[in-house]
Amino acid sequence: MGINLTNFLASKSKNTKMIDFQDLDHLDGLSISAVCANLYKDKRDDLTMFYFREGANYASVYTQSKIISENIKWNINQRSKKVFSLIVNTRNANAFTGKQGYESLKKIADLTAKQLNKKQEEDEESPKKIHAKNIIFGCTGTIGETFPYEKISSSIPNLISKIRYTQNKFIWMKAALSIMTTDTKPKLAMEECTIGNEKVKIYGIAKGSGMIYPNMATTLAYIFTDATLSNDILGKLLKKNITTTFNAISCDGDTSTNDMATIFATNEVKNSQVKNVNENKIKNFDNALNNVLLNLAKRVVSDGEGASKFIKINVNKCKNEIDAKKIAFSIANSPLVKTAIAGEDPNWGRVIMAIGKAGPKINLKKLLIKFGNITIVEGGKFSQSYDERLISRYMKGEIIEINIETFTGKKNFTAYTMDLTKKYVQINSDYRS
Repeated sequence: MGINLTNFLASKSKNTKMIDFQDLDHLDGLSISAVCANLYKDKRDDLTMFYFREGANYASVYTQSKIISENIKWNINQRSKKVFSLIVNTRNANAFTGKQGYESLKKIADLTAKQLNKKQEEDEESPKKIHAKNIIFGCTGTIGETFPYEKISSSIPNLISKIRYTQNKFIWMKAALSIMTTDTKPKLAMEECTIGNEKVKIYGIAKGSGMIYPNMATTLAYIFTDATLSNDILGKLLKKNITTTFNAISCDGDTSTNDMATIFATNEVKNSQVKNVNENKIKNFDNALNNVLLNLAKRVVSDGEGASKFIKINVNKCKNEIDAKKIAFSIANSPLVKTAIAGEDPNWGRVIMAIGKAGPKINLKKLLIKFGNITIVEGGKFSQSYDERLISRYMKGEIIEINIETFTGKKNFTAYTMDLTKKYVQINSDYRS
């Protein structure tokens, strides 16, 4: 099962090193395969299957866009208690494809279920019966193009034949590479933790580089655990932790038709039953899940289309979290702020502008603004200690942190974004070519 490194090695990002990635290994109850379905002009892996031979509990959060892809519609309509397979294709978003796109998924689900039932009979002592409703989909790529049903359906037998019941870091890397579009780097993360006395794993992969401003960009995130957790508990944990992770990032302020984050539990580790997300025994898992999601979300931002800077925006001492979030994203989504940072220009007036237009009240007599540890505004006034040379040096770094205190309360929010460079325009002006 050779790894296709075409996109990975073609990356011009100076930070793309194998050492940047954690070594995900085997996770019981999950199998992975990836193949080339010739969805791109260049030969590369573009179709991936995650197979749960015993079935998996799961929960998802989806885009809040009023226009959603056909695969999101399919997933929402199934309402199955367990899934046996997730199939992800790149190059085509299956959005604005109408009946053709939806019916294609139905036929692919029927075909996949039939093929997996054969595999169950061949490999399992007690074969499970898999139905089309037990198959869900992830799609990413161009909106409005006819869904490539023939290419994908003809690749399903090959995809299933390449299923391996034991994973290693190369198979995980292969899967992460295969779901990429304009990404320059695969995105993987992992944590190990305990539920009660039982040790469990949480593995995750994601893709996303442009059209990133999730509201649950094109963002796909898939999390896998060998823990035993119900759909209800998984759903509550995911919704809780998505707020400060994938819903705290923005590359360009655009929300995709295809945003999707799903967590799967294979139930292979027989931990004690969790009935409530507030129980002490689930806190370790809760924290570890947040770490995985935040790790992946940060990787999406750092790999934003054309990005040269990773930007962290901390808004503190607000009346409530909603206000803090509005201010943080007003800054994160401002083209003027993002271009200034791309040019390494400490134009803090643009940050002032973004704070002012956000809407929430601020205490102008106490307002504090810092770039890193360098104070710019203090007590609502331009700081007398401001040193242009010092802050100009700071702006040359790859990580820029903007710290704001509004002094209207005690609530905080942190958003993550990237700068806006000429390369972003270049990538998106010839995206379909």
